Amino acid sequence: MSFLDHIRACNNGDLTVQKRFRVGGENIGWVGAEMADTLLTRFDCFERDGDAVALTGKAATADERTALMAQVAAELSRAGVVDGLRDELFPAMRHWGEEPRFLIDRVAVPPFGLRAWGIHLNGYVRKPDGLHLWIGRRSAGKSTYPDLLDNTVAGGQPFDLTLRENLIKECAEEASITRAMAAEAVPVGCITYVREENGRIKPDVMFCYDLEMLEDFTPVNTDGELASFHLMPAAEVMEIIRSSEAFKFNCNLVLIDFFLRHGLLTPDDEPDYTEICEGMRRGAAAL
Repeated sequence: MSFLDHIRACNNGDLTVQKRFRVGGENIGWVGAEMADTLLTRFDCFERDGDAVALTGKAATADERTALMAQVAAELSRAGVVDGLRDELFPAMRHWGEEPRFLIDRVAVPPFGLRAWGIHLNGYVRKPDGLHLWIGRRSAGKSTYPDLLDNTVAGGQPFDLTLRENLIKECAEEASITRAMAAEAVPVGCITYVREENGRIKPDVMFCYDLEMLEDFTPVNTDGELASFHLMPAAEVMEIIRSSEAFKFNCNLVLIDFFLRHGLLTPDDEPDYTEICEGMRRGAAAL
């Protein structure tokens, strides 16, 4: 196991075995062969477009597409193709800041290979012996990646909040970080990757934030998604990542990025340094 192994695990998506998903003649996502067959045989609102699968022109506006895709997502959920709907809408778009082509329930984002957006926050403390990081452990009862280690705060990005609004909300729910504290969080860039899970492509983007915390503050989870928090020396966190799969897969990249930016991971000490740096943005051109 190595830092580079985690980057490769987040970029294991093979787009050569996927079909493009198009809306209005524009590539917006990816679908596997089985999903493509399901869409083309079960619904009359999808059609072949060369080697791609396209949403037909019957729904011409974003609102019309949103209504149509809500019906599709509900039917896919009833058929067991996707999990139960979350009633949390995510935007379908290629680049941040664009007008969404449509909105769709969060659980239907991966089956269509749509780009998902999220926020991740590293809460850290400066001590005389160096930087320490607040690390969360996911609840054992969580439906995804139970009991694995996690960033201080993380969450998907719904369509109806700004990134800062979402950060403030997630900070309060996941770590009891006040609005005033969350306002001090510094945006430090984004990480992109193209991961395959169960035949589905995740061309995701994570917006990263750093928040320096006072030593007397202890995060407390309020939404049940995290079982506990531990303040750990950054060197210890580095060793866990370097030698294990204890963290949720994409949290590894958020922390590796932190190590790079804070000079804890250096080209003199890490032979894979240049490939690690390049690996932080591999998903940028996926669509």
